[in-house]
Amino acid sequence: MDEKSHLRTKFKELRRNIDTAGVSLEICKKIRDFDLYRHAKNVMIFYPTKFEINLLSLLDNNKNFFFPRVNGLELQVCPYSRNTEFKKSSYNINEPCSNPVSPEILDLIFVPALAVDKYGYRLGYGGGFYDRFLPFCKDAVTVIPVYDAFILQKLPRESFDVKADFIISNVKRLTV
Repeated sequence: MDEKSHLRTKFKELRRNIDTAGVSLEICKKIRDFDLYRHAKNVMIFYPTKFEINLLSLLDNNKNFFFPRVNGLELQVCPYSRNTEFKKSSYNINEPCSNPVSPEILDLIFVPALAVDKYGYRLGYGGGFYDRFLPFCKDAVTVIPVYDAFILQKLPRESFDVKADFIISNVKRLTV
C-alpha cells in the first residue's frame, strides 16, 4: 500500500470518532464570518458523505449554490434550488439532477478532503476529480473545510495536485 492509500485508510478511521455534526456547525459559523464567503455570489459546495464536514446549513444564505456531479472522469457544476432533485452516484454520493453549467461562473469552491497540509495540498479520495476540475476555475477561490486535527505539516503530493487558497477548520482559518 502506498503512503497516500495508507493515510486515506487512517483518516477515514479517525474521523469515525469525531462529532461530525458539532464540528460542521462550528466550521459553517467560521465560513459565514469569512469576508470572501460573504461577498461571493456563486458558491460550490459538496454533498457530504456520512463522516464528512456537512456544509448544507449554508444553503440558507442569499447566494447561488452549485454541487459537483461526476461525468466519466470529470466533474460537472450543477445549479441548486430548493426543487433540485438528487440521486446517488456510482460513488454513493448524492448528486444533483440539474443541467450542468460552466465552471467559470464560480466565485468560491469548497473542496472535500480527508486531510490537508499547511500548504493547502489535500488528501482526497484518490480519484483526482478535483485536481482535474480546479484548473478550469481560474478565478474561483478554493477552500478546504476540515477537522482541525487533520491539518498536517506536509502530505505526500504529486505534480498534478492542486493546492487550495484557504483552509477552514473548527478552530481556525489559514491562508495558504
